[in-house]
Amino acid sequence: MGWEEELFALFDDLEGRASALYAAERDLELADRSRAEYQQVTLAGRLMASVGRRVTLGLHGPGPVSGTVERVARGWLLLAAGEHDWVVALDAVTSVGGASERAVPEVAWSPITRLGLASALRRLAEAGEPCLLHLRDGGRHDGVLRRVGADFCELAEAEGRRTVLIAFSALAAAQSRA
Repeated sequence: MGWEEELFALFDDLEGRASALYAAERDLELADRSRAEYQQVTLAGRLMASVGRRVTLGLHGPGPVSGTVERVARGWLLLAAGEHDWVVALDAVTSVGGASERAVPEVAWSPITRLGLASALRRLAEAGEPCLLHLRDGGRHDGVLRRVGADFCELAEAEGRRTVLIAFSALAAAQSRA
């Protein structure tokens, strides 16, 4: 082998090493960037990507509930679970099983998803359907939603014709009874 061939072999070897170092450095940078980007992912974003999927939610109060994610919005989600739909307060969710690996950032959500928990509960109140309100402490109230305020709802209980005010901060989920 002549000196030119040795020189080209050396250059090829150096080029291969440089490519390997660049690839290793690039992989580390991509991993760092991926971790930094994932910090922006929210539970609501993961659930939004899970619309149409069957999931199991762990909830403060009622415990695990399984069903299909029908809708996700600011602060709540709609879960179809057989005959009964659940309006679930997102901050009452403790765990999610079966969620999509992807996420949908809030900037890509429809303007309708900006409606809060009060809007979902108002729809139940307007329908006049019986429902069961599950509290985060495990308590339950059965009746018909009458009115919904800024941070509470008013429930006419089925049995005693008594009206109960439920603070949103105590509410885990509303389950339809129709």
